[in-house]
This record gives sequence, C-alpha cells and structure tokens, in this order.
Amino acid sequence: MTRIAVDDGVSYSVTDTGLGTPLLLIHGFTGSAASWAPLLPQLARDHRVLTVELLGHGESDAPDAGRHAVERQAVDLILILDRVGAAPADVLGYSLGARVALRLAIESPSSVRRLVLESPSAGVADPAARAARQDADDRWIEQLEREDMDGFVRDWAAQPIFASQAHLAPERRANRPHGLATSLRGAGQGVMTPLHERLRAIAAPTLVVSGRLDPTGSLRAAEVARGIPGAIHEIIDDAGHTPHLETPARFLQLVTITLATPVARPIPTSAP
Repeated sequence: MTRIAVDDGVSYSVTDTGLGTPLLLIHGFTGSAASWAPLLPQLARDHRVLTVELLGHGESDAPDAGRHAVERQAVDLILILDRVGAAPADVLGYSLGARVALRLAIESPSSVRRLVLESPSAGVADPAARAARQDADDRWIEQLEREDMDGFVRDWAAQPIFASQAHLAPERRANRPHGLATSLRGAGQGVMTPLHERLRAIAAPTLVVSGRLDPTGSLRAAEVARGIPGAIHEIIDDAGHTPHLETPARFLQLVTITLATPVARPIPTSAP
C-alpha cells in the first residue's frame, strides 16, 4: 500500500496490483481497499488494479469536510491516475465510490476507458428531499462524533438497505469515527451537487449494476443508466445494495464481460 499526495498535500492510500489495462476500484462509505479483496484475484489476472481509499477511510487522510467533496476527490483521482501512469483506466465505483466515479467521468472523459457503477446515485435533485437527507446524515455524524463506533456500526448495518447482507462481516471497525463523520459531512448525498443534468456528458461505455433486493437503489441506478448514453443496467435478483460482496460470482461475470468489450469510439480529451 502506497500513500500518494496530491497538489495540496492531502494523501490517499493506494494499492497497485497486477498487470494489463489499468482498473481503478473506488469503495463505498464505511469501506476501504479491503472491500475489493474477494474480487482482486480474478480482476488482477488481466488488469493492473488500483484500489484507492477515499478521504476519511482506511489509511487515507481525513482533512476538513469541504475537502471531502465528491467533485474535489474526483479531481484528486484524475491526478493520481496521471501520476502513476494509469490513465485512461477502466473505473469501477460502488455507492459513494460510484458517485465519485460519475464525477470523474464527467470532468475528465479522457481518463476513463470504461465505467462500471454499482448501486450508484446521481445525487438528490429535489431540494426538500436533499435537506431531509442532510438532516438524516447529521444524526449519523452526531453519533460518530460521540465516538460511539460500536453503536454506529450496529445502527448503520440495521438499515433496511443493508438487510440482504446481514450475513456479511462489517468492515466499519477498520475506519475512524472522525474520518467517517467528516466524509459524511463533506461527501454525503445531502450536500453533493446533483449530477442528473450532466450524465449525458459521459462518453465511456457504461455498465450499471444494482440488486433487486434494494428497490430504492435500483430505481436510482435506473435513473443513472437512463441518463448516460448507451448505458446498460443489470439487476441481480439475489443481491441488495452490495452485489460485489453478496453475489460476487454473478457480479464478476458482468464486470468481466464489460471490461472485455472493445472501446469502439475514441476517448475524448475534454468534457462536452
């Protein structure tokens, strides 16, 4: 695992495994590089796999909340890809990581060869719904800032969105309460600039994956897929919000097919 500093000195933890076409993996909220461990052996057969830990997670820095904004982290990842000679890369993002991946693909089409979005959201467009989401996130932040990590892990995992993965061991204990609180304050859906009107700018061939046991997430994923030209939306029947851990074989099958598909059009050098 390597630490890579971007222009303002903020550092990200990045692992670099395998050879071949670069593939950037971006985990979700409460995750880490370890989130991708079950998939790495297969993905690294044909790819140079880069797993980045987002700010506030794992071994990456946890600066002020504004620095965690989705748009700023997307720019950081563009810079990291350039620094390590991995652009353009295939990009796979899950949940929060999918939101960062969306922004990355919009801001720098030349950095993204193919795009896989797992349980993505383009943000919350309705102002009232966005405010309600921010209020809900504030309650999680308060719990984390009380250093109640055990209570947070229990209560976060008890949400209906995660019911289908109750059998999975939570990773959240590997993260820091302050880091997660700052991430949620700076990069939560309640504060993220909605991207719905900009999805049409994404030029990369795109696969969107969601789980049928996460009906709200599948609706959001369908909305994202409709907005991206040519995107394909696959719904996995036996999975919820986290198909890559709940049904890894099926998820890998879909991802492998997508990453083997030739990129027919030239990669643009700037966003429309």
